[in-house]
Amino acid sequence: MNLHSFSLGSQDGGCTQHWHSKELGHPHYDKSKNGKRAGLQDQEKVRCQSTFQDKSRNLPWVAFNSLCIVALLLCLFVPWSWWPGAFGNLISLLSRILRPPNPEPTGPFSASTDHIIPEQAATEVRLAPFTLEPLPLGSVKPGGWIGDQLELMARGLAGHQYDFYHIVKHSPWVGGHSEYSPLNEGLPYWFNGIVPLAYGLNDTRLQSQVLDILDKVFAHQHADGWLGPEPPGHRDLWARFPLCLGLIQLAEANPRLSKKIVPAMYRFIDLMHYMLADGRGFWDFWGLVRYPDMLVSLQWLYEKYPWGKSQVLLETMYLLSHRGFSWPDYWTESNYIFADLDTIQPPIRGDSYRYRHSHSVNVGQGLSAGAALYRFTKNDSFLEANRRGVNWTFYYHGDPAGSIIGDERESGLGPNRGSELCTAVETMYSLSYLYQVMGDKDFADRCELAAFNALPVSITNDHWARQYLAVANEPFARTIHGPNPFYNTGAESLVYGLDPNYPCCTVNMPQGLPKFLSASFVRVGPDGIGHALLGPASLSTTTASGVSVNITCATAYPFNHTLTYEVASSAPFTLYLRVPSWYLPNSAITILEKSVSFSVSPDPHTGMTPISLGSGTHTLIYNLDTDIRVTPRGNSSVSIYHGALLYALDVGQSTDIVARSTDQRNTYSPVDERADRPRRVHNIEISNTRPWNIGIDPSTLIFHTKSANAALANPIFDYHAPPTFITGKGCQIDWPLYKGLPAALPKLRNGVGKRNCTGNITDVVLRPYGSLKVHMAELPVVDLEEVN
Repeated sequence: MNLHSFSLGSQDGGCTQHWHSKELGHPHYDKSKNGKRAGLQDQEKVRCQSTFQDKSRNLPWVAFNSLCIVALLLCLFVPWSWWPGAFGNLISLLSRILRPPNPEPTGPFSASTDHIIPEQAATEVRLAPFTLEPLPLGSVKPGGWIGDQLELMARGLAGHQYDFYHIVKHSPWVGGHSEYSPLNEGLPYWFNGIVPLAYGLNDTRLQSQVLDILDKVFAHQHADGWLGPEPPGHRDLWARFPLCLGLIQLAEANPRLSKKIVPAMYRFIDLMHYMLADGRGFWDFWGLVRYPDMLVSLQWLYEKYPWGKSQVLLETMYLLSHRGFSWPDYWTESNYIFADLDTIQPPIRGDSYRYRHSHSVNVGQGLSAGAALYRFTKNDSFLEANRRGVNWTFYYHGDPAGSIIGDERESGLGPNRGSELCTAVETMYSLSYLYQVMGDKDFADRCELAAFNALPVSITNDHWARQYLAVANEPFARTIHGPNPFYNTGAESLVYGLDPNYPCCTVNMPQGLPKFLSASFVRVGPDGIGHALLGPASLSTTTASGVSVNITCATAYPFNHTLTYEVASSAPFTLYLRVPSWYLPNSAITILEKSVSFSVSPDPHTGMTPISLGSGTHTLIYNLDTDIRVTPRGNSSVSIYHGALLYALDVGQSTDIVARSTDQRNTYSPVDERADRPRRVHNIEISNTRPWNIGIDPSTLIFHTKSANAALANPIFDYHAPPTFITGKGCQIDWPLYKGLPAALPKLRNGVGKRNCTGNITDVVLRPYGSLKVHMAELPVVDLEEVN
């Protein structure tokens, strides 16, 4: 069945949602090839604009005056660092007022979908299988440093938000009135992350909180099936997407809860199906680009709990995909934004249609779109488009730590531009999902890169504070005074705290490492189990054919490249170990009881190397060999890697507690119980203590590691805690600041590949990026021979 076999239009509030390549200003645009399509879209854009203008002319003065009062209150009482989000929410509220109410149905749902899928067809449709089948939440338990990190999360900010943070504790989802956005996404974000943390750790305190939230959310489910605090009228589906991801994880971890979760989800899905078929469901654009998350939940129900609802599920997948933004169409040469977005005219602003698919968090979530669409359409072109989308995203807009540059909108490759913490965790999840569906080894490599670098750099070692943006070249993480270097984030974007700049990253960050752990092992074919994302963990599961398997992997990976496996199975099976793309030929596997060693032989597609094992117990030693990698970045600069870790220049570190987070600020919420806040909740600024304007000579770099048998420090991402580092030679160069951060250095003239020193040769030390909250990760190459 082909996704393009029917058309319902992509309506949102009466206006067809289109983007077109002519608007993007991309040099590859071919007018003769796409002119007709673009012309039609221009007409639709004009129609939408005129419709909006007509509604604006008819806006009642009462509503207009009310908005003016709201704007005045925001200016008086909202901290100026939150203004970008506040005014974005004001625009959202304006759009809701301008759009006339459209009541939700209260009776049986019988809206016609023109039989977009033939009757009984759904029972005959099997979703495309996963290349690497995910395991239920709770199958994988953490070990080693990952267990330490998850324990810190549970004892830190992630694990205590339901105790004190008003966005979660007093959320309208549980009967409160505290939110940061009219989208009401705060608690669903947190729920989506706290479920895998609670059940990955088997933390009874957090599990109790999860169940309490579940009961309250379901107790407030509307008679028509709606989940959430919004009354009938202007309902937006978006915040239900992360909620449903949390619900399906919970049903996996505790199957007894499926009797409560699945019926409630189906009551909501019946309503969602009706709304989508009736042209409703979105009053803002977030859900229109983030719909792949909901496809995942619908497909999970389709395969695990169809309950006679296959037709509705499949139709809802099609309706979402047709209402939503077409990521596969965007990932084409005619439409993709290859350029630095700061150079595009007219500028792509928050009210531009192009903003929705250049907002970095949307991009991170959208990376899974092709695979999610492919599973129910069997359209191979979506997979090829997805591969292009991932490659282009990281080539043209990726940062060296594995995330996407966007503060909040994408820019180019500037080392002084930010990557949002929300983007890092959403990108990790998308990449792990892509690896499961498509099996491309590069997705797993990229997922590990983000998990071991982009994620930890934005969270303090005790997990009680986070920053909104991380910057590749960030020698100071402090409040910016003066002109702002970022697109639309505030002066506190680099500060560590409870919710500097905007609260979304506080509630969304918990999903990062717990979901990584859950995705670390997979089923491979009928008789195989694979270690997909490497790290210390244990597993108890069965193969698809029913063989019981228990695996424990003890390792300090990625700080050490030796992994020891203790394996027990009830019958013969095949163990698959993923071989990262950076491995060297000396990498080998040893089966101790057989005293047999052999070189790894990774599959060229999945990167998995197979080991056939008999029943009983086995011990395997997996040794990965690697070396320093020097990767070119912009304007004759480089980033340095060893294995899955990015190494950055150690510029020293001085930490100052500047205020208890939000104690001296107002919030959107009418509930702000400062007395309940733990003493560890602070705003923290960090500064360098050594020169940051350093260029390096890559030929002088030497990798070092402490004793391979020494236990890892806890917290492992504390300053100087990792056991590995790189030394070399460099020198100071002429490197000015631009808007408070190191400037992007100018391009060298043709034929010149190195910069000149302005000082003497000096020793340099590079350490794992995640452990350096201030750092320089894109370093110019210098000519040390000139100094000699």
